Amino acid sequence: MRNKKLILALFVLAVLLDLIGIITGNELMRFIFKPLIVLLLMTYYSIIIEPENKIYLAALFLCFIGDVLLLFNSQINFIGGLIAFLLAHLLYIKLAGEGVQKSTIGQKLTAIIPFALVFAGLIYLLKDNLGDMLIPVIVYAIVISVFGVVALLNYLTNKTSASIALLGGATFFIISDATLAINKFYQSESYFPVFIMITYVLAQYLICKYMISRGVKE
Repeated sequence: MRNKKLILALFVLAVLLDLIGIITGNELMRFIFKPLIVLLLMTYYSIIIEPENKIYLAALFLCFIGDVLLLFNSQINFIGGLIAFLLAHLLYIKLAGEGVQKSTIGQKLTAIIPFALVFAGLIYLLKDNLGDMLIPVIVYAIVISVFGVVALLNYLTNKTSASIALLGGATFFIISDATLAINKFYQSESYFPVFIMITYVLAQYLICKYMISRGVKE
């Protein structure tokens, strides 16, 4: 129990110090503390759940790679980060997919419509500014939208606190990534990086809570 609380405290501290790095423009703080966030979440999960879900740990490791790549401001690193997070979302979809087979046609439509609208609105907003990144961004947006759909289906077929956490995690991930895309390709705002990081951390933490609940239940 002490180790669990200590790792969680270190996780929160790393998040706060990373946010301070964003606000103050301290790149060294970002390079130190941003990669630690997901690593500490991996440790937190592994301390609580035994044996660990290897697919989930692989997804977190891909997110760690994506976080590191996105620290470097270049096109190749952005594409690499995009690929890493895309693969992570595919693993998240696999982990959350249990509600899909149980769902009715009506539930599938209910889950698809809101995320399809968000996807269409975002691509319409960004399309003129994406250039060569149009297809990669569309593919990534489709994958993360599917994650949202699957998470909502999981909730509609199994209304538990765990499924609420998963839906919250998927939703915050979409909000974070959509804001990142808007900031990069449409209109940059000074407060966007802080908002992107807060929603990203909330997403990862809530997905972790879902995996912990699932592991404890099993």
